[in-house]
Amino acid sequence: MMRISEKGITLIKEFEGCSLTAYPDPGTGGDPWTIGYGWTHSVDGKPVKPGMMIDEATAERLLNTGLVGYENDVSRLVKVKLTQGQFDALVSFAYNLGARTLSTSTLLRKLNAGDYAGAADEFLRWNKAGSKVLNGLTRRREAERALFLS
Repeated sequence: MMRISEKGITLIKEFEGCSLTAYPDPGTGGDPWTIGYGWTHSVDGKPVKPGMMIDEATAERLLNTGLVGYENDVSRLVKVKLTQGQFDALVSFAYNLGARTLSTSTLLRKLNAGDYAGAADEFLRWNKAGSKVLNGLTRRREAERALFLS
């Protein structure tokens, strides 16, 4: 099975940033609360909520735990051969938006049909939170598309 490369991890870290204190979702101003490198799942059995704090080692552990799950998801969902850059971009996409979003996306449908160029262009459509275009998401999708095409 493929694993995300350092280049893919660097992209995720760059766009997620690392917050050792929980913060609200930028799209909603509330749930889901986030900590570490974009982590929204429970931390050691406790839900992420206002006031929660972690250390850098915990942030790294959560990122690595999450990456394994998303690597497995991408490997399971994609039916065509991938380059390392393509795999890394898809893991970053799934880490940010969730495997369910990837699984129902036109991006995946085009990719599995062998339309790599069409799939690459689909990244750019996923730059909104709610109906608002966010500059950070636009930059992330552009970076994922570039990595996918590298």
